[in-house]
Amino acid sequence: MQRRHFIQTTLVGLPLLATGQVAPSGSRQGKGFKALAGEGRRHGHIKLKGVNANILDVKVSGHDTNGGLAIFEQTSLSQGRGTPLHLHYSQDEVFFVEAGEYYFQVGEDNYQLKSGDSIFLPRQVPHAWAQVSATGKMTVTLQPAGKLEEFFLALAALKTEPTPQEIARIFEAHEMKVVGPPLKVG
Repeated sequence: MQRRHFIQTTLVGLPLLATGQVAPSGSRQGKGFKALAGEGRRHGHIKLKGVNANILDVKVSGHDTNGGLAIFEQTSLSQGRGTPLHLHYSQDEVFFVEAGEYYFQVGEDNYQLKSGDSIFLPRQVPHAWAQVSATGKMTVTLQPAGKLEEFFLALAALKTEPTPQEIARIFEAHEMKVVGPPLKVG
């Protein structure tokens, strides 16, 4: 009976392995690590300039998980600002608000989040957020990791404030699509 259960379970999981949705168990480093408070492990602080002056710290990189997961801590310094309405082709996101207050749109629904709240943003569903409080901090988890780490590095490397067309190109180059303007926080 146990053998039959094992074979059925294995057969059910094969399509996931074939589509790349599950990382093979031997593909990770097999070693734990510590992510220090107030620090980014791979890049130090990733500092975004301009109207969305935020600091991003990579806590768990997609490089650590063979692309299976990424976790960022975002310190927000731009009251009234946030992301344009966009979607991720292949990543689900979870935001946990550590401090401050944020406004989110997910599909047609709107949410107000405060310290201690979390929100799930499914892949291929348009979403955006805007910071309501003067400062804030969120932990952002992506599954799978995708190219968000590289996206933040590309934004941090910009010398001038990008145009909406440049932003759209950067989003598209990192497996996302801008589908509307940023949220207005009044």
